[in-house]
Amino acid sequence: MMRVAVTRYGRGAAALALVVAAGLSGCGLKSGSPMADDVLPGSVGRGQPLRGASLTVTSKNFSENLVLGHMIGLIFKAAGAEVLDRTNLPGSLSGREAIIKGDADAIYEYTGTAWITYQGRQKPIADPRKQWEAVRDVDVRNGVTWLPPSALDNTYTLAINKRNNARYRLRTLSDVAELSRRDPSAVTLCVENEFASREDGLPGMRRAYGMDVPAANIRKMDAGIIYTQVAKSGSCLLGEVYTTDGRIEAMDLDTMEDDRHFFPNYNAAPALHSATFEKYPVIAELLDPLSARLNTPVARELNARVDVAGEDPHEVAKEWLVREGFIREG
Repeated sequence: MMRVAVTRYGRGAAALALVVAAGLSGCGLKSGSPMADDVLPGSVGRGQPLRGASLTVTSKNFSENLVLGHMIGLIFKAAGAEVLDRTNLPGSLSGREAIIKGDADAIYEYTGTAWITYQGRQKPIADPRKQWEAVRDVDVRNGVTWLPPSALDNTYTLAINKRNNARYRLRTLSDVAELSRRDPSAVTLCVENEFASREDGLPGMRRAYGMDVPAANIRKMDAGIIYTQVAKSGSCLLGEVYTTDGRIEAMDLDTMEDDRHFFPNYNAAPALHSATFEKYPVIAELLDPLSARLNTPVARELNARVDVAGEDPHEVAKEWLVREGFIREG
């Protein structure tokens, strides 16, 4: 999943993203800094199979992707590589172009972002594995190799605070639709401007589920404000949120199951510059176990440490990798 410019993950604003990417490609990536961590192999990287390699990791500029980018870099470092940290690139297409051109070697990318934004598809594939396979197969010709995906799915949903949900007992988006038809005045939605107008956002969701929400009950605001309004005010019964956001648990919110599978799957998976993978195929052995451990609850925990507790993404990534036994501190 990605945002570009006015949005965190960039499902929309693709034209603006292209402008951003074009500007970056003209001057090259910003110079990064070497990862200086003293880390050693744990359950991965034994024998330091990347000794002698010089690899560059990158990420987008939001908390979750920063943490994931640092995880890749730390595992590469523990496996013996010299690692250049070029995380925190603006938007998403800049990181994408870096991987294609070989200016960076690895990033955690999102299957829905690749399918819809990069590859220009209109209709998502409901099965997460098939969505990843379709993205993988198309991207081979772009010089990008996708490793197996994680269960971490950073997609859209609606959230309600538990106090209100004690009354309504909403569990799925179909439940929300049924309430909107039974009592239209009860359902107030707070959403971002882009989500309110995009076909893969509110308009499409309303049609897919038959939601009867009056226009006067739809309020547009910045993403961060939505969480606060849903949690603390009576003006938003439900709000647009991201499934891996750490504020969901921190603000005691319930999220709705997308029971008709309207929203795309945005599973995080390592995307590599293909020439790098051909040279160092052992990267799969290093990153596959990491992806197998990542899921949406883990992402919420780590994102909350950054976005709610204010911790540094690099330190969050390192502490979690050590705690899980993937690497050891030297």
